[in-house]
Amino acid sequence: MFFYYLDLAWRSIRKTPFLSLLMVLAISIGIGITITTLNIYQMASINPAGERSSHLFAVRLWSQGIDTWDELNPQVTYQDGFNLRKSPVPVRQSPMFRTGFAVQNDDPDFKPILEGARVIDRDFFGLFSIPFLYGEAWEKQVDIDSAYQVVIREDLNKELFGGENSVGRTIYLNQKPYQVVGVIDNWNPSPKYYDVNNGAFNDAERIFVPYSLAPIEEYQSWGNNQSWRNESLNTYAERLASESHWNQYWVELNTPEQKQAYEEWLSNYIEQQKLIGRFEMPEAKADLSDVATWLKVNNVVPEDNKILVGLSALFLIVCMVNMLGLLLAKFLKRASEVGVRRAIGASQGQIFSQHLVEVGLIGFCGGLLGLVWAWGSLSMLSLHFELEDALTQLDSSMWVLAPGIAILAALLAGIYPAWRICSTNPSVHLKSQ
Repeated sequence: MFFYYLDLAWRSIRKTPFLSLLMVLAISIGIGITITTLNIYQMASINPAGERSSHLFAVRLWSQGIDTWDELNPQVTYQDGFNLRKSPVPVRQSPMFRTGFAVQNDDPDFKPILEGARVIDRDFFGLFSIPFLYGEAWEKQVDIDSAYQVVIREDLNKELFGGENSVGRTIYLNQKPYQVVGVIDNWNPSPKYYDVNNGAFNDAERIFVPYSLAPIEEYQSWGNNQSWRNESLNTYAERLASESHWNQYWVELNTPEQKQAYEEWLSNYIEQQKLIGRFEMPEAKADLSDVATWLKVNNVVPEDNKILVGLSALFLIVCMVNMLGLLLAKFLKRASEVGVRRAIGASQGQIFSQHLVEVGLIGFCGGLLGLVWAWGSLSMLSLHFELEDALTQLDSSMWVLAPGIAILAALLAGIYPAWRICSTNPSVHLKSQ
């Protein structure tokens, strides 16, 4: 019976192409706007750490002086990042910051490329479950005794070495030779939760070098830098010893007991630093935020996005009201035809179902067209407003969600018109024939 109703629906749409097209356009525009805002909200709301979210913690320290910042800074100083590495409590831990290099290989015809890089400890790869294609991370000893070793991402490996196993090969970073010890898969979490300060939806770095090389090679910070103290920093050593915040610090704590032990260790660390004149504020403290809390604290998904989703839903309701009026006009126009069907035995339920199938078909077509509008809108936002690609890629779930929302919206709009036409007294229309 459903396919019979579907055939009747298609015939009805072909009889009134202009009116049917207006309804498809009405619902498609509402769906297009709704899916655009919903897609951006969903992509921004993803917790990329998955089940490890509750085990990974960003460390923040209230290290500023009196009468300065009134909140915790999302970053830590280099000296704090260096000192925190001494804690035996975390399962894994790593300080980090963003830098960059001019990258070359041994090919004299290869033009140098400018690449962002992340300065890290070995534990970084285990912290964030980064998969390796070739090789592995440098040895733990390299975190103490520096070595010119590097891990690169698969896509950079393709550019430099054609995608072959490059472990043991040499690349040049700012003309310094580094030995490739590992090639990771195209790991690119979105949001980039481990460093939301430098663009939460920017691509992950493609180069990773040891943190122990920072004071030797004097890596410059390519990220945000903040300081509560006016300091004259003439040398890199002064920068490392300054109160400038430009490092991030993450730890892995797998049990509540580990978290409590680490919080106690941090409290003791703060007390030690107070003895040498740092952490001047009486309420100086440390904070541990798991991934979900970290994204919320840093407003990775602004409240404006939620408001936009709500407004787009209201616009969809307006489109549904317009569709309701068009359906009512369309259905009542063929009341005499329905009267004949009722007279020869069709029940009210059959007439109601037939019209709802037609409404659902219109909604389905509107949903498909709405996906085209959404794709075009996201492409325009990416092109003209320079939104990050991670936010403007149409999520695969939307290909199911959009037609589903469109059919549901159309059915809700079509209930009253379908009820009106099936409840019409057939004798009135038979007498008029």
